[in-house]
Amino acid sequence: MSNIFKNVIVLGANGTIGRTFINQLLKINEIEKIYVFSRSKISFESKRIHSYAINYENEKELKNAAIIASKNSSIDLVLVANGILHDQSIFPEKKVGDLSIDKFQKLFLINTILPAIFAKHFLPILNKKTISVFAVMSARVGSISDNRLGGWYSYRASKAALNMIIKNLSIEFERTHKKSIIVGLHPGTVDSPLSKPFQKNIPQTKLFSPDFSIKKLLKIIEEISPNDSGKIFAWDGKEINP
Repeated sequence: MSNIFKNVIVLGANGTIGRTFINQLLKINEIEKIYVFSRSKISFESKRIHSYAINYENEKELKNAAIIASKNSSIDLVLVANGILHDQSIFPEKKVGDLSIDKFQKLFLINTILPAIFAKHFLPILNKKTISVFAVMSARVGSISDNRLGGWYSYRASKAALNMIIKNLSIEFERTHKKSIIVGLHPGTVDSPLSKPFQKNIPQTKLFSPDFSIKKLLKIIEEISPNDSGKIFAWDGKEINP
């Protein structure tokens, strides 16, 4: 039996992954409300979407966002879609000489710290009566056991740390939210600005359209159970070892 969600939160809606999640969620008739929180307010035509601009680093705003979203009902699904691999000033490190404090701080803030703070404010408002899910975008390169190429120090480390936070959260909230599921999801290599600089070495069969990837991730979300809480899943439904 598939998990059914009525009230959903999407964090990080400005990026390709977040926007595609919203587009696919709108195709699910059972979903009644989608609360979208992003750094700048995004306009949508659907009346099911309630969009807000928020400063992710301001906990007072995050607390208020949780109050707004849960005012009339509990939340069934939280999707954390924010993340960074590179920007105009940051590029994945190839060797230890490329490391810098600024790179580590920025990637850990966005990839690790913010999802943890999101969990602080949004996990408590998950529905306790039925299956609910808190899903964060992780990455295969965050797996220590799967690391055979090296490099990408700050990105790998930030995602490995995120995976530990996911595991910790699953242990803690199993005590109070026994039907809640906390997982990390690896979308694969999605054709987006994030992956654009690295696509030349990726076979076409491994470069996914955003819609393909997000449909796969939503299928996982619909089928997982509380026994899966704390795990990391790839787009194909296979678990990724730590």
